[in-house]
Amino acid sequence: MEYDALRRAVAEFVGTFALVFVGILAVALADDGGGLVGVALAHGLVIAVMVSAVGHISGAHFNPAVTAALLVTRRIAPALAAVYLAAQLAAAVLGALLVRVVAGVEAVEAGTPRLFGGYGWGDAVVLEAVLTFFLVWVVFATAVDPRGTFKSIAGLAIGLTITLDILAGGPLTGAAMNPARALGPELVGGVWDDALVYWIGPLVGAAAAALAYEYLYLRPLAPIPIGPEETGVLEPRPGETAAS
Repeated sequence: MEYDALRRAVAEFVGTFALVFVGILAVALADDGGGLVGVALAHGLVIAVMVSAVGHISGAHFNPAVTAALLVTRRIAPALAAVYLAAQLAAAVLGALLVRVVAGVEAVEAGTPRLFGGYGWGDAVVLEAVLTFFLVWVVFATAVDPRGTFKSIAGLAIGLTITLDILAGGPLTGAAMNPARALGPELVGGVWDDALVYWIGPLVGAAAAALAYEYLYLRPLAPIPIGPEETGVLEPRPGETAAS
């Protein structure tokens, strides 16, 4: 593995590990803490911190659905995407294993995303897709789009999106939005109820958001006209493209 790919993989591993470890414990201890709000904030804060910490190294995906979104828009090479996926899934499993060591298998089982209250499988797929759409849309708008107004605080925007998604969908599906976040505790805790929901929904939602943002905002259908000030479209400054 090339050195740069290794550095990126380690960043993805650490970020995903933090998400899964903190996320599982937050859910397992929700009754002793802040309930749904505490769970939502725990997930959102750990992502905000980790995106801010290593976003400049790997892009801070921490989620196979985000990596897939970059892949379908050709913003990451397939080989590097495979490295990211391996790092994310390995980190998710190790994070769940460590929770089992420090808090017991019951905590892992409690922190495993699942459907609540007889919520339907089809509805759950749609909900996970919609929640992940919001997440990946914000990722593209803040971290991918070079014109993003809030690129310097992308971690905060992404973390807050995860927080609001969990507040909305947590009581129904757990609002995983992330196949790795589901797979780690599923594998370690042996809870496989509706596991496909957390692959199909996030992958479909991520691809839809990525392709929509890519073709609407990052790939203009026609060349952008430039001209003097009176036309309303200024000439680019030296070293700047018209799309900047």
